[in-house]
Amino acid sequence: MQYILLTILWILWCTIHSLLISLLVTTYLEIKLGIQYRFYRLFYNFISIVTLIPILLYSHRVQGALIYTWEGNLIIIQFILFMFAFILFLTGARKYDIMQFLGIRQIQSGRSHAPLTDSGKIDMTGVLGVTRHPWYLGAIILIWVFNKDIYLSTLIINIILTIYLIVGTYLEERKLLAICGERYRNYQEKVSMLLPIKWVKVKLNLK
Repeated sequence: MQYILLTILWILWCTIHSLLISLLVTTYLEIKLGIQYRFYRLFYNFISIVTLIPILLYSHRVQGALIYTWEGNLIIIQFILFMFAFILFLTGARKYDIMQFLGIRQIQSGRSHAPLTDSGKIDMTGVLGVTRHPWYLGAIILIWVFNKDIYLSTLIINIILTIYLIVGTYLEERKLLAICGERYRNYQEKVSMLLPIKWVKVKLNLK
């Protein structure tokens, strides 16, 4: 029963989290709220954190059987993957507008760009020339390497969050296509969505 409740809570949080930032909801609220919409991103971040806390507390109480442990030589692989995720977050932070991500830029300027860059333009340089979503990729990796011990509850949460992030990436792609149009479509043709397959092919001169 506790695993069913755990699954429901995480799926519910992921669904609400995605719905609140969906193009349908944000477009409606932008029209409905007018100038007050500039506070929405800050409100969204606040609600996301507040609703996540009780779920994390409950998840901590539910462990179950130990499924897997990073140990021995595998710790080296865990460390490498962890550092790779850290690099993705760090290099992504240099490209994204953190103030906009937090919701502060919108309050200051009174407007909101879709891409998280200070200009709102599509940036294809640096890590964004390797993967279109470095933070999503970094988050997926971090989910699986953050904990040394993987319990049954951890496995359930990791699977749900991985699916959520992949689905969220596709939804973000649809939103960016709707906003940026052909510019973003050209970007899609040149750079992979998550795994840097196209970047590797270019580096290896593969077609």
